[in-house]
Amino acid sequence: MINRLPLIAGNWKMHKTGDEAVAAAKQLKPLVAGAKDVEVMIAPPFTALYQVSTEIKGSAIGLGAQNVHWEPHGAYTGEIAPNMLLAAGCMYVIIGHSERRQFFGDTDQTINRKIRAAISVGLAPIFCIGETEAERDSGKTFYVLDKQIRNGLEGFVLQDLQALVIAYEPVWAIGTGKTATKEQAQEVHAHVRRRLAEMVGQGFADQLRILYGGSVKPSNIKELMAMPDVDGALVGGASLDPVTFSQLVLYKK
Repeated sequence: MINRLPLIAGNWKMHKTGDEAVAAAKQLKPLVAGAKDVEVMIAPPFTALYQVSTEIKGSAIGLGAQNVHWEPHGAYTGEIAPNMLLAAGCMYVIIGHSERRQFFGDTDQTINRKIRAAISVGLAPIFCIGETEAERDSGKTFYVLDKQIRNGLEGFVLQDLQALVIAYEPVWAIGTGKTATKEQAQEVHAHVRRRLAEMVGQGFADQLRILYGGSVKPSNIKELMAMPDVDGALVGGASLDPVTFSQLVLYKK
């Protein structure tokens, strides 16, 4: 049996000022201090990254960012470079979230460049993929995911991808209260793992962590995590409250 360390990642999106983010991180620390056999990450807004990094230093919580640009510097007003995230204390960066695709023009091609840029400085990319409700209803789920994976990882070789994490987030389940059933999540995660085995190799695919994202909450985390190919969760709204998020982290208890 392959042993993959689960990752429970909180995406705070556009919530919390610096002080509010620090207060939430401070509250979260003792709540997850006893967590075993699970990795914890939170991704505050850019403006709070350094403050939160200082607050969680030495704790069980890792720091992630919600986006990154593909260039190391330059005339890109409003963007943030991978080395800046690293200097702020980040270990992870979320790339290709459906909200970035929907509202800010992220494409498979720019996502590919962002993943490469993150890897180049030692950040672990959390590469998001997912289908819309219309695509699922028309039977195109696997076609859409295969295309996103193929384009997003085009040109990479095995040694590039050792830190990669994939997050399957069905667009129809993000912020809607709808959640994929455990069987739906398992079916997709198993498909993604098979596809990566074909692309990069079975050994890599066996070690790859694939997270589920889409209205994850304390009432459904256990059944999702019981699926053999679900290796964690990318959590949105439920990560904003430290108590609720800690319940997700401690899903085994």
